[in-house]
Amino acid sequence: MTDVLGPSDVDAALARRGLAWCRDGDVLVKEVDCGDFAGALAYVNFVGELAERANHHPDVVIRWRTVVLRLTTHSAGGITEHDLSLAARIDATDARRR
Repeated sequence: MTDVLGPSDVDAALARRGLAWCRDGDVLVKEVDCGDFAGALAYVNFVGELAERANHHPDVVIRWRTVVLRLTTHSAGGITEHDLSLAARIDATDARRR
């Protein structure tokens, strides 16, 4: 089983890695403005490909042009290194897409 990270460890890792995510309890959250609904759908497909490769899947909410991603390791009951790793991959690829 993967170890759950404590809140201070998660906050420190987010700051140290410069990730564009925030911690909401035991979940990492990122909100992305994609410009329009078609952009939001394309972004979700892009994140879906990364998630499939990582075999780790965020919860996804689409609100017209905005996508909200929520990452947690459900089987461990909180945020783990798997979540931080996928968050970093999403952020790195986001930067290259712009």
